[in-house]
Amino acid sequence: MLAQVFRRRFLMLKAHNRMGMVFRSAGMIHGNKCGPLNRILCWCVALMAIVAIFAFDASAQANMKVRVGKAIGEAFSFTPLDIGIETGIFKKHGIEIEKYDFGGSAKLQQALAADSIDIGLGSGPELAFIVKGSPVLGVAAMADAPWLLTLIVDKNGPIHAASDLKGKTISVSTRGSLTDWLVHDLSRQQGWGTDGIKTLPVGTDVSQISALKTHQIDGCVIDLAAAYRLEEEGFTRIVLRFGSLFKDFHIHVIYARRSFIDKNPDAVRAFLAGWFETIAFMRQNKNKTVEISSRVMGVSPAIADRVYDELMPMFNATGKYNPKALEVLRRSYVEMGILPTEPDMSQLVTEKFLPAVTK
Repeated sequence: MLAQVFRRRFLMLKAHNRMGMVFRSAGMIHGNKCGPLNRILCWCVALMAIVAIFAFDASAQANMKVRVGKAIGEAFSFTPLDIGIETGIFKKHGIEIEKYDFGGSAKLQQALAADSIDIGLGSGPELAFIVKGSPVLGVAAMADAPWLLTLIVDKNGPIHAASDLKGKTISVSTRGSLTDWLVHDLSRQQGWGTDGIKTLPVGTDVSQISALKTHQIDGCVIDLAAAYRLEEEGFTRIVLRFGSLFKDFHIHVIYARRSFIDKNPDAVRAFLAGWFETIAFMRQNKNKTVEISSRVMGVSPAIADRVYDELMPMFNATGKYNPKALEVLRRSYVEMGILPTEPDMSQLVTEKFLPAVTK
């Protein structure tokens, strides 16, 4: 903010010098005063120069670039980034997005730690990475109950319910990811301990589906759109929807590097303002949302339409955290052996950059 003040003063000084040159070349300044016949013209020129300064400053701010990563490129949860870019909402808030897709939460957090991106769209369980040293902060609750994710199996296989999963191997995106967390907690809920179901990090949905087709795994955790597409093709069946198991939850959180927050707090605020305006746009413009998201997810408009109806309710409209959801995550880190002690969740998240809620 201080740098912006100095920058504006510098621009004002430059404009003042230029105005003086304009006035002198026009013969309007004699000593320190404008001639009486040219006084109105003097003020008009000065006003035009001031307007030009603010226009220049606004233009400069509009070119501010923010590098944003998605944990999974094709998931519906992350399509608001694509929709906000395509509809110009982020540009309206003075930022230009550079978008990057990753093959899971761990890779997203690695990119944040390496200063390869500024903001990451990840999962709630990733808050544990901060305790382990990841230089980020959760700046907004992005989505709540995990209705996005499903566990699918071979249609002709022996697994028909969660009770059939004991000892089975289920693929997940990366170790420590949301999908990994969900499978281990499902095992715990079934009474088998956190390792009653084995997990295998495979990467993207495409890689997981390939592993399922070649019988390297017994099932996989993928997003709803991909599950519907595979079900439509007659290859798989959905065993369970994780949203039915976790009511108080934050499936997704928006992260920002602490160094980026310190240097560019206004960019963080602008991104979040653009994000939540995009969520509001999606709620009010189903057809446009389905059109864009179907392209991003690589599914038919019919599937995208179905996914829209089922998943739009999970998006958080304000970015505020649910204390009960944070408590679920806090307890789970120790129960699942992710952390040795329960962390202070207030040190991992903040709401100070959220846009004001309009009533």
